[in-house]
Amino acid sequence: MTSPQVTEAPEEGYERGLGSRQVQMIAIGGAIGVGLFLGAGANIAKAGPSLIVMYALAGLIIFFIMRALGELLLYRPVSGSFAEYSREFLGPFFGFFTGWTYWLMWVVTGMAELTAAAIYVHYWFPAVPQWVTALVFLVVLFVANLISVKVFGEIEFWFSMVKVTALIGMIVIGLGVLTFGFSAAGDTATVSNLWEFDGFFPKGVGSSLMTLQGVMFAYLAVELVGVTAGESEDPEKTLPKAINTLPWRIALFYVGALTVILCVVKWTEFAPGVSPFVKAFAVIGIPAGAGIVNFVVLTAALSSCNSGMYSTGRMLRTLADNGEAPGFFSRLSSSKTPALGITVSVAFMGIGVVLNYIVPEKAFGYVTSVATAAGIWTWLMILISHVLYRRGVESGRLRASSFPAPGGSKCSYVAIAFLLFVTGLIAYDADSRVCLYVMAGWAAALAVGWAVLKNRNPQVAERDEPQLEKVG
Repeated sequence: MTSPQVTEAPEEGYERGLGSRQVQMIAIGGAIGVGLFLGAGANIAKAGPSLIVMYALAGLIIFFIMRALGELLLYRPVSGSFAEYSREFLGPFFGFFTGWTYWLMWVVTGMAELTAAAIYVHYWFPAVPQWVTALVFLVVLFVANLISVKVFGEIEFWFSMVKVTALIGMIVIGLGVLTFGFSAAGDTATVSNLWEFDGFFPKGVGSSLMTLQGVMFAYLAVELVGVTAGESEDPEKTLPKAINTLPWRIALFYVGALTVILCVVKWTEFAPGVSPFVKAFAVIGIPAGAGIVNFVVLTAALSSCNSGMYSTGRMLRTLADNGEAPGFFSRLSSSKTPALGITVSVAFMGIGVVLNYIVPEKAFGYVTSVATAAGIWTWLMILISHVLYRRGVESGRLRASSFPAPGGSKCSYVAIAFLLFVTGLIAYDADSRVCLYVMAGWAAALAVGWAVLKNRNPQVAERDEPQLEKVG
């Protein structure tokens, strides 16, 4: 049955085991990551209080992207999500490229997060080798993802709950310090800290804009809610609600938390490599503050790794269903999880355990910049697919979605321009430019792979709809 506006979600064989509570928390968790808890320290040092504006600006663009994705999801909710829309609106090669690039993004992110998690545990147990901790986390999350989507959803729910509670607690405590002047920071905490030390843009507007690449990394994974479409109990209700609450989540957790922190602690006291939350807790004088924040950042890293295992398995299955990856990836286990896809992805993430021995810390900065470049590509594909979809709706060729983006495709054009601007900033920065070279090599490899694939199976370049394996 099809309504006048919404195409029913196709039966892909997955268990629709993610309820509204879990989808909401997955969406919230996707907007709160290590990029905020750790990366904000370096960005504050570069931009001062103006970083608040950068997070707000980037957050607005992320909302445009998510509303574009939301319109597509309610037009055709599938687990392959943006790879499927790229295939439908731009052609099979773009679906192939987007699916594999999103897989790459999560694999390299998983490598970095595993190592980060091991470093955080090292804070409490310095005698335990980091590779042992990373391996334990890898195995535990791997097993949880194999059991069922409900287990994944429940783990992600509680990981997100820890992050949300910590941020709200920080905001409440910070507001208490500002209002009542208690704690060691009470005498110096004031709203005027936002402009008293060389102004709101202390390093200049140009330096503030250069932080946008790091700010965008902090928002990676917000699109993960799109991958859950094929396993949501009621996507027509849960997905719009999750997307529409994004603005207040960004306003509260990013803009709100940073504003409070920068009022309590003057920006000149922050430095790269130090979490602004750890610094703020230390200045306020909260007992065991560093340990509390270390635990929260640990959950953020594990949450990201958990999400990576979930999304890579689903993306490999989508690619296999379209003949763009080995066919065995399309099989589902008895618990209706893409077990083989998850297993292979986890094996690649396991390289991160080995890298603990041989890769210096700066190399993981390069890994995260590669993840950012892959994320920008994914967002661009969502936006361009949305623009082409809107053209189809306006011409009467395509069914209208029940969740139209405000302003039609206008906001998508704005977001596309913004992402291209950020790409230009990445190219301008010598430290982050390396990720564009890696992506160029990745694109060349995928182009060769596509040529070989098309030569062996010409139908792969003609197929519009995935031939999904029916299970059960």
